[in-house]
Amino acid sequence: MTRPPAPGDVVGPVRATTIAHGGHVVARLDERVIFVRHALPGELVTVRLTETSHARFWLGDAVQVLEASPDRVPAPCPVAGECGGCDFQHVSASAQRRLKAEVIDEQLRRLAGLDLDLDLDRLVEPADPAHPDDLLGWRTRMRYRVSQGRPAMMRHHSNELVVLPDAGCAIAHRDIDPARVAEAARGARRGVDAVVSADDVLYLVDDGPSPAPAITQRVGPLAYELSGAGFWQVHPRAARVLVDAVLAALDPLPGETVWDLYCGVGLFAAQLSRRGMSCVGVESDRGAVTHARRNAPGVSFHAAPVERALPRLPDPDLVVLDPPRKGAGARVCLAITDRKPRAVAYVACDPAALARDLRTFAAAGYRLTGLRAFDLFPMTHHVECVALLEPEARVPASGTP
Repeated sequence: MTRPPAPGDVVGPVRATTIAHGGHVVARLDERVIFVRHALPGELVTVRLTETSHARFWLGDAVQVLEASPDRVPAPCPVAGECGGCDFQHVSASAQRRLKAEVIDEQLRRLAGLDLDLDLDRLVEPADPAHPDDLLGWRTRMRYRVSQGRPAMMRHHSNELVVLPDAGCAIAHRDIDPARVAEAARGARRGVDAVVSADDVLYLVDDGPSPAPAITQRVGPLAYELSGAGFWQVHPRAARVLVDAVLAALDPLPGETVWDLYCGVGLFAAQLSRRGMSCVGVESDRGAVTHARRNAPGVSFHAAPVERALPRLPDPDLVVLDPPRKGAGARVCLAITDRKPRAVAYVACDPAALARDLRTFAAAGYRLTGLRAFDLFPMTHHVECVALLEPEARVPASGTP
């Protein structure tokens, strides 16, 4: 009796078909779906299975490309197929953005029920339009593991470590010195963090409970204080890009009341307050709120879970909604629509979570009237979206995103 396939087995060849959420492409072996990393739609590949416990699908990595896509390029990093940090180093820049657009379109169709006429070749905008093919050297926050005194990264969905080459991580910001990281790793037990601030590069040895020092980031004329271990967008252009997109979508007027939900250290609230809006920020991380109050002293901040804080807030004209990867959820979405803002700008780092929340907004009478997407995580499957939602009564019948 032949044993069933197990992790480590090589199967195929199989034909990759469409891109799937999460950086995989879909292939089939007989009637079994395999989600394959490091392949491209249209390619004929053999696959090393990495997960076979699911009843309906398997996971695997492409190990041999028998028929290559014209979008395939040589990976610039020698551990690109082993390290879990990058999904698309084998994909040309324009094709990466097209694949991300296809994922956004598929998630909106399947989870939100939206059949939009999107231009998939233009939907996802490069982080830097002046250099759309420059996909390396951008990540301003790196968390390195340590293996035998050397900096390393984790394999995809694994605790196994991959030691980095002497040149370091290919997507790490160019100001992060691989030699400094290697030196710090030799004295670390668990890991090393490197953070590029507006003033310098901070190297943190992750071996104890000591709090990280404060750093400064800047967006236009505004300076933001935050913890060196706190959240900030990792692409150096991301904060500026998202602020500009949110302001363009909402078109706020001086004196309007704006909710900044999941506000972090006050990125949007500070910019809106500077333009004459009356802002209220909500964030559950008390440390982040402490920094936000310094960054935007004219804003009223609430250190509380968003769903608990909303009943206490004044009615908004506008809402900026920037939830974590899992999305805002139905309870928060409906609490927003109950207060009838004239517009909501939803900043989303996961198109699936965005699509689920858009369905909730639609059921409450708020329609998607604008959508932009940005390639703020080159070489990975991640993409950032800014969606504009408005009440049905304000939307012309012919309006489209």
